[in-house]
Amino acid sequence: MKSLIQRVSEASVVVDDDTIGKTNKGLLVHVCAMQGDTDEQAEFLARKVANLRIFEDEQGKMNRSIQDVGGAALVVSQFTLAADTSRGNRPGFSSAAPPEDGERLYQKFCDLLCSYGVPVQTGKFGADMKLNW
Repeated sequence: MKSLIQRVSEASVVVDDDTIGKTNKGLLVHVCAMQGDTDEQAEFLARKVANLRIFEDEQGKMNRSIQDVGGAALVVSQFTLAADTSRGNRPGFSSAAPPEDGERLYQKFCDLLCSYGVPVQTGKFGADMKLNW
């Protein structure tokens, strides 16, 4: 699985003019399941995101995890992380997992991140989502 993780003071996701997910201080996590990914990759990624020390401590050093700071995560599916731009100007997405596998692994990742005590809000898999942060 691939992910792009961004610290945010707030973030939200909108589908059809409705805000369906939001977070205050925490992480905006874009997730893409790749061909051949298994539950083990989702488990590894959830554990890594929950424990990454990317928030500042009292001395200003990045020493605290999202769990340590009481943050939350907004998790959105992002198949474009699988883009292959090595040939031409039109990206290929053949390395992304098929939609049914991608959705299952995306949900598995979200559930596992929750199991680490991180409050999770989500986007809508496969939807045209607009992000604000």
